[in-house]
Amino acid sequence: MIRLHHVAQARSFRVLWLLHEIGAEFELVPHSFDNSLRAPAFLALSPAGRVPALEVDGRAMFESGAMAEYLTESRAPHLTRALGDAERADFLEWLHFGETIGQHLANLTQHHIVLREDHMRSPTVMRLEAKRLAKCLEAVAAQAGAGFLLAGGFSAADVQCGYGLYLGARFTELSEGARAYLARLMARPAFQRALVQDGPAQIYTREFYAAPEV
Repeated sequence: MIRLHHVAQARSFRVLWLLHEIGAEFELVPHSFDNSLRAPAFLALSPAGRVPALEVDGRAMFESGAMAEYLTESRAPHLTRALGDAERADFLEWLHFGETIGQHLANLTQHHIVLREDHMRSPTVMRLEAKRLAKCLEAVAAQAGAGFLLAGGFSAADVQCGYGLYLGARFTELSEGARAYLARLMARPAFQRALVQDGPAQIYTREFYAAPEV
């Protein structure tokens, strides 16, 4: 049995989406950003007290990139690129580039949403992070072109980076190419199923969070 611990709109959406792409049977355990993520029982699954946490094959995992590699290698080889495959290095590169995007998203989320008082925020950081995010998302769109990140077709790398595009559109204006790529991803049945299962918004309540003007 696979059990995914998830908070709506959080990075755990990537694993939720991937599980639907795989067609795996799993149990979704919803959480909120409250003390339950600091409880000893949850910290035993995820030592940082964050989602995703994944219970799979008799063990717990707490890094989403590692989850993507493990789940695809063990259950969906068509969504990975095996050792020796000509696209293996590119697959790993773009799979883990999702975390680079995620760091910019986390910083913007911290400043726009978590830090509730204006004096806590840095307008300079907010502007810089929005520009850095835009640069990353444009690199993804350029790599995908009119298809996906790998010439061989859709993979877990598209899930990892695609979430960044989906969420990044709340913080920066996407280029035409990025919007087209995101539309292809969002049209996938697995994405739509994950979106329904995601749950009510817990983090992002506005469509767009503009960087402060100079």
